[in-house]
Amino acid sequence: MLTLKQIRDNKEFTLERLAVKGVDATEAVEKIENLDDQRKELQQKLDKLLAEQNTIAKQIGALMAQGKREEGEAAKQRTAALKEESKATEEQLKATVEELNAVIVSLPNFPAAIVPQGKTAEDNVVVKQEGEIPELGDKALPHWELASKYDIIDFELGVKLTGAGFPVYKGQGAALQRALITYFLDQNIGAGYMEVMPPIMVNEASGFATGQLPDKEGQMYHATADNFYMIPTAEVPVTNIYRDVIVDEKQLPIKLTAYTPCFRREAGSYGKDVRGLNRLHQFDKVEIVRINHPDNSYEALDEMVAHVETLVKGLGLPYRILRLCGGDMSFTSALTYDFEVYSAAQKRWLEVSSVSNFETFQANRLKVRFKGADKKTQLCHTLNGSSLALPRIVAALLENNQTEDGIKIPEVLIPYTRFDMIK
Repeated sequence: MLTLKQIRDNKEFTLERLAVKGVDATEAVEKIENLDDQRKELQQKLDKLLAEQNTIAKQIGALMAQGKREEGEAAKQRTAALKEESKATEEQLKATVEELNAVIVSLPNFPAAIVPQGKTAEDNVVVKQEGEIPELGDKALPHWELASKYDIIDFELGVKLTGAGFPVYKGQGAALQRALITYFLDQNIGAGYMEVMPPIMVNEASGFATGQLPDKEGQMYHATADNFYMIPTAEVPVTNIYRDVIVDEKQLPIKLTAYTPCFRREAGSYGKDVRGLNRLHQFDKVEIVRINHPDNSYEALDEMVAHVETLVKGLGLPYRILRLCGGDMSFTSALTYDFEVYSAAQKRWLEVSSVSNFETFQANRLKVRFKGADKKTQLCHTLNGSSLALPRIVAALLENNQTEDGIKIPEVLIPYTRFDMIK
């Protein structure tokens, strides 16, 4: 989250940067200023009350010892009154601090200076595009029909078992899914990321620390009896490994990767854009997470983008990289690059990865800090990226590689699938 110092020290900058994300923060910032002033006044009042209590408490014994019982009793009554007033002031202070924090956490992260202006995905900037767009002809099938033709993904069975958006992978479809997961993990490990296997449910504190709560509460599956949340991405448990941790500067950067199933309610999603694998409630994803020194986090972001690019290139898919505009960025991100692959049968681009730098926004919630040679602690920068999300990768692979004889498997996956064609 933003810090009070960030907001109060440069009000105009705060309003200008948040406006790039389409947020008019004028009212919120004014409320923060007023609440912070109230907090300071209440704290000063409480300090004075407590100081007076301490002074009188020291006097009571002396008065009693001197036989000044009446004055001693009056001092006791004054102390009792001060305690009541202190208690009421403390409760006011607590309520004010809670209200102040609630307003602060409602504000999104500042977008970086290079984030383009814009409100929707139409305003995103294409920074790179590579690969030939396949020409499949009129007989080409979309992936949901290919899945049925080759009996590799059963959407109806998923509806029977759970509901829409929970497909069942079968036979060569399951093998392809497993192959992609292992291939992505192997490539990430080869790039210096340590694999972890985190839980797929997290507590409320973990959801808050990475910014999903309260911002995306309605999109998360919630086990109310235990107050646990199904993870929307491995970013949540993996980044939270370092919640409330002070690391040595020499440990940075910390590079982690994880495969998990992910769960998103995707409330309000409907229409042709959600057919088949295009938008699911449960899907598989491999994630990379970095905790970096603030001085080199943007260099780290470039490295992550380059790494994800090698994965997409290895699969032989046409792709493009977009720098997201302010209005299309996530609540927590300072700068995001999206990867899209081309779906030849659907004739459109499909998002398969987001790679983001959150600067100190998550770290402030997480309280993940580092201690340098000067022994001072400061907030780390956190970053994460999909490497990769599987559903739309599978959709593009099935569609782009379809032939009259079957669906070709990319060469890099054959050692994992142990077959070169889905037939």
